[in-house]
Amino acid sequence: MEPFKQVEGRAYPFGRKNVDTDVIIPAEFLKTISREGLGEGAFKVVRAEEGNVFDDPEYTGAPILIAGDNFGCGSSREHAAWALDDMGVRVVIAPSFSDIFSSNAFKNGILTVELPQEAIDRLMEVAATDPITVDLDNQVVTTPFQDRLEFPIDPFRKSCLLAGLDEIGLTLESSDAISAYEQKITADKPWLKPEISA
Repeated sequence: MEPFKQVEGRAYPFGRKNVDTDVIIPAEFLKTISREGLGEGAFKVVRAEEGNVFDDPEYTGAPILIAGDNFGCGSSREHAAWALDDMGVRVVIAPSFSDIFSSNAFKNGILTVELPQEAIDRLMEVAATDPITVDLDNQVVTTPFQDRLEFPIDPFRKSCLLAGLDEIGLTLESSDAISAYEQKITADKPWLKPEISA
């Protein structure tokens, strides 16, 4: 997973509330086990609407998505996080998130930032014309207009994102301790060692 320090760029001023995972990535795209190409199916229902923000060339490749309350509700599909990642979205800012979506986003290196609705309204204004900066280390969202919006984050998630560690990376950090434990168990209880046949 790529370490997350700071993201600066345009933001999709989406703003809708109660966007469920079926809106983020429809069920027809769930047959794949590959993460690649899911960005093309992301927000398919929304993209069918004339003048939608996701097909506006001004926001192509935007690394930030500004959403409404209860973003990512609905089913637990991890494909929703995969689709956002494939679109190039590194940060989603909303007043609240579904717990499962927030967890899936974190496990895929996407930062979820919770801010009050008035801050979301302000960022929606700025996103229409200017870039936004999200600084994870200092836990702040800033704009070119001197807006400084601090956000909370779980310390464990913050440290994992800053270091670029997913669950596999965290396990590998303990590989020496795991090997030492396995050697000790094999020495203390040799009958537990599996038989390897040729």
